[in-house]
Amino acid sequence: MSRSMSALAAGAVLAGLVTATAPASAAPASYAVAAPTGTPTVASAAATATACVPDAVRLPALPSGPWTSGAVNGLGADGLAVGESRGLPAYWTADRTVHPVPLPAGFQNGSVTAVNAKGLMVGTLERSSDRAHAAFTYRAGDAAVRLLTGASAGTGAGDVNDAGRVVGMDAGTPKEWANGTVVRELPVPEDAHPGTRIVTVDGINKRGDVLGTAHTEYEDPENDRIVSKTFPVVWPAGGGYPPYSLPVWNETDWTTGTEASGIDDKGRVVGYEAENYRELRRRTPAVWKKPYDAPPAAPGPVTGYETLTFEAISPTTNVTVGAAATFVEGYARYVRAAYWPGTGSPLVLPNPAGASADVNTEARAVSDDDRVGGSFRDLLTLTDSAMIWTCASKQAYAPEK
Repeated sequence: MSRSMSALAAGAVLAGLVTATAPASAAPASYAVAAPTGTPTVASAAATATACVPDAVRLPALPSGPWTSGAVNGLGADGLAVGESRGLPAYWTADRTVHPVPLPAGFQNGSVTAVNAKGLMVGTLERSSDRAHAAFTYRAGDAAVRLLTGASAGTGAGDVNDAGRVVGMDAGTPKEWANGTVVRELPVPEDAHPGTRIVTVDGINKRGDVLGTAHTEYEDPENDRIVSKTFPVVWPAGGGYPPYSLPVWNETDWTTGTEASGIDDKGRVVGYEAENYRELRRRTPAVWKKPYDAPPAAPGPVTGYETLTFEAISPTTNVTVGAAATFVEGYARYVRAAYWPGTGSPLVLPNPAGASADVNTEARAVSDDDRVGGSFRDLLTLTDSAMIWTCASKQAYAPEK
C-alpha cells in the first residue's frame, strides 16, 4: 500500500501547491534499463533473501518519456517497487532494473500508484486527446493493462490491498473493485454537511477499511463567511457500518484543509493539515487512532525544518514517512525525506552517496521490511530520480540544529 502523490508536489486537494518539473536524470551506468517489450522477471524471495544492507539509491530511468518526473510510490514483495519514470508508469525489480508498464492506445502518460504483496499493481493513465484519466491494474509480464474505468475527469486509482481489493475514483465517484468489478460505491458520511463530496480515495488496509478525503464548502450567512472544510473519511470494511468523519483541527477556514494519506492494518490514519494563504505555506503532520473520536495528534516538525507532511504508513510496524521542508516565498526549499518510527521526534533519511548539498528528497512509500521509496531532485543539475532507502531505520537520524 502506498501514497500516490507527494503533498509538496501534487496539490490535488489542497489549494496553492505548485511545483516545477526538472529534466529527468539518465540511468546510472551500473544499473540496467529493460527494453520496452518482452517479459521481465521478478526476482524470487529465495534470490533476494539476503541480510539487510543500509543504502540510499537513485533508481534508473526509462530511456524516454513525455515528462521529467520520477518517483517510487509503492513497495511490494521480493524487492519490487512501483511508480513513474519520465512521466510513464513503471516498476523496478529487485535487481534495480526499470520496466515500463505498457500504455493502451490513445494514452500518453501515467503512474503506478500502489502494489500489493502478490504483485498486483494499480495506477492511473492520462488520455492524449483530452487529458481524461482512467484507472488500471497490471502484473509484471502482462502484455497489457486492465482498465477498470473509462477515461474521464475525476478518475484515478488510489490503492490495492493483498486481497486484491482496489479503491479509487471513477468520474468523481469513489468506488471499490474486486476482480475488475465494482463491489461498492463509497458514500459520504451521514454527519457531513449537505454538498460534501469525496475528492480522493487514498488507501485500503488488509482488512478492507478504506481511507479517503472529503471536502465541503458553503455560505454561513449568520456569521457572514464562507465555511470550507477538508477532512479524512474512513469506510469500515465490508460496508456494514457507516463511514467515519475524522475530526480535524480547523473546520471553517478556507485557507486550511486536512488531507488523509495512509491507513495501516490496525486502522491508524496519517495525513497532514495544510494552510495556503498568499506566500504562507504551513504543513502539520497528523495521526488518528480508532475509534476516531478525537482530533489528531501532531508529532511535531523535524529539527531545523518548519513543516512536515506524512505521506504513507507501513502496514504493521507503525513507521510513517513523508517530507520535511522550509518554505521560502511560497515555494518549498530544503526538502528532506522524513522518517518517523511512531514515537519520539521525526527524523530524516540521508541523501545518496556523492550527492551535493543542493538536493531535495521526498518519501512516498514505506514497507514492513524497512524499505522506503520516494524521489530525488538535484537542484544544481536539475535532474530527477526515483529513490529507494534500504534498512531505513538504521539510516534515519536527527539533523543538527
